[in-house]
Amino acid sequence: MNLNLVRTIGAGLSVAVILTSCDGLGKMIKKQKDIKYTLTPNPIEMIGDSVQFSVSGKFGPKLFQKKVTLTLTPVVKYAGGEKALKPVVLVGEKATGGAFSYASEKFASEPGMRNAKVELRGEGQAKSKKKAFDGVELADGTLATSLLVRNDEKSMMAKDAFVKIVPANQSTHIYYVINQSVVRPSEMQTEKMKNINDFISKNLSSQFYEFKGISVSAYASPDGETDKNQNLAKDRATSGSAAVMKEFEKNKDKNVTFGKTKDQYQVGTTREDWEGFKSLMEQSTMADKDLILRVLTMYSDPDQRRKEIKNLSKTYTELAEKILPKLRRAEITINVDKKSRTDAQISALAVSNPDSLSVEELLYAGTLTTDLNTLNQIYKAAEKQYGSDWRTSNNLGCILLMQNKVSEAGEAFKRAQQTGASQPAVSNNLGIIESKSGNRSAAMDLYKKAGSGSETKYNMGILEVRNGKYADAVTDFGDYKGHNKALAQLLSGNAGSVKETIDASNEKDMAYSYYLKAVAAARQGNNAEVMTNLKTAIEKDNALKAYAKDDAEFLKLRADGGFTGLVN
Repeated sequence: MNLNLVRTIGAGLSVAVILTSCDGLGKMIKKQKDIKYTLTPNPIEMIGDSVQFSVSGKFGPKLFQKKVTLTLTPVVKYAGGEKALKPVVLVGEKATGGAFSYASEKFASEPGMRNAKVELRGEGQAKSKKKAFDGVELADGTLATSLLVRNDEKSMMAKDAFVKIVPANQSTHIYYVINQSVVRPSEMQTEKMKNINDFISKNLSSQFYEFKGISVSAYASPDGETDKNQNLAKDRATSGSAAVMKEFEKNKDKNVTFGKTKDQYQVGTTREDWEGFKSLMEQSTMADKDLILRVLTMYSDPDQRRKEIKNLSKTYTELAEKILPKLRRAEITINVDKKSRTDAQISALAVSNPDSLSVEELLYAGTLTTDLNTLNQIYKAAEKQYGSDWRTSNNLGCILLMQNKVSEAGEAFKRAQQTGASQPAVSNNLGIIESKSGNRSAAMDLYKKAGSGSETKYNMGILEVRNGKYADAVTDFGDYKGHNKALAQLLSGNAGSVKETIDASNEKDMAYSYYLKAVAAARQGNNAEVMTNLKTAIEKDNALKAYAKDDAEFLKLRADGGFTGLVN
């Protein structure tokens, strides 16, 4: 709040006045009250970590005589000491009749300055004669409202890739002799078929596997007559299904019915597998590969394709040996879903036997509880077992940060950085550590590296408030609704938005939010709203009573009985 309070010098100017006569100095002292001073802003205000203000003055044309000097020194007085700032010297022959303007140097704010006063001290000098002027109090208190920023930076937890149900389908092929649909015994003894049978016998009764059905897709190679190929494909589908069913029927457990009835088989046929033929040709190293592919492109009619390909007699012989046998097949897929442990099982094992869980299960376990001590235990175990995964160290750091163990959190984030230096979450979290350590520049660099995630932008907004860049803070907070954005709006001159922003947030019932609404009301001159919100704030947090008493935001209310009744 910038109030231009014009006061007449009553006491306290350091003035050095060089007069052409001693009478000139005495006359100036007698008329010192005629010099009027303005302090801007008033009260003075802390911007970022520092304070700066300006003093301007007006005086009559006959007050100064030639060779008179007037030295003015602003002094900031506060509990625990005072700070004299750089003086300004006015010379009579240059200052005769008019005004001056002085900007103080920027100086660091100190905690005691919340209740500071600014006094202007002067000394006049004429030749060797000096006289002190009465001190003039120009300000009472310092606006330090930016200190209300909540340093509740948002850390970024790494997400798990845990999936409760994942496909665990098992697939194999049964190959056929040309123009036949009989399943040869050797086809049921292949290594892949044995592996599938082992999987079935091991997991068919498991609680973690759900066998959902069997898909059979049968094909004929495109080297016979189209009508015969259609029937051949159907026959292969039938024989392939029957062969697989026999494998399931070997399980004599009557409670196990999967794979033993036709209704569990979904059958499809392709009478001539031209697509499969094209795919195999594209993968082959045959000399006439491009020529055959050109034939497939030029002709869409199956009979014409066969004719053109068979005309390449030498090539066709190679096709018959290397390509076509792979197309005479039935593809068998056992459709299976693998189910995870239950949430209750994962939660229990994450504490009692974390070594039995995968990294994804452990990270997922961290989403199943809000107890910080339990989370600390889970992520420590995850990091111990899967330390090469940056997510484990990162998430442990986030929990340590929530437990206010800033130093330990920083070490965890550094470990995460070793394997996840490019991860936005790691940069964001390291930025928080730098911010809490007072290294604002380093923190901002890390936030910029992290990108534009909502957590990072929020953290940047906090830094901008602390740096005194309030408009930038409003932009960084974006769509976020809550105390910190409302504070940035207030400090950037938009007190009218504070109530709306807070009331639309989940922080509207917090003591500090009511306090901020009281400050906004004071800046708008709405004393009734000040009292209502300040009363609620103090009821929720009694420590705000003493804080409000010294708050220069309520300077105009210090003589108000209702206000003093609240804060005393």
